[in-house]
Amino acid sequence: MTRRNPSPPSPSLPHFSSSSLKVSATNDSLSSSLNMANRHTIILMQTSQNRSTRTFMDYDSISQAMDGICGLYERKLKDLNPANQNITYDIADLYNFIDGLADMSALVYEHSIQAYLPYDRQWIKQRTLQHLRRMAH
Repeated sequence: MTRRNPSPPSPSLPHFSSSSLKVSATNDSLSSSLNMANRHTIILMQTSQNRSTRTFMDYDSISQAMDGICGLYERKLKDLNPANQNITYDIADLYNFIDGLADMSALVYEHSIQAYLPYDRQWIKQRTLQHLRRMAH
């Protein structure tokens, strides 16, 4: 997993808005998407309305990206509760964290077309739930 926290992007860079991304997923495409182990994934996020909070994290797989998002939330919880050694949360808490960001979307590399496909915040929430379920079993 490679994480990068670059300096704020220049104003000439395009704005990636999860609200402008539309994903249509059927049960077939969701089940086939579970087999995306080695698909480079870039998480684009903006923590506040201030454009200078735009950043990205890149990962070698969707699973690593979902783990990274969970880790980001867990670090925030630890920062907010430094005296608490055992911090627990449920999926609703993680969803509230994701929804509380000004923007979050994902770009996932699709080998068959040699391009990145955009996914919105709802897709990220579905994938984090699937990821946490797999880790629990």
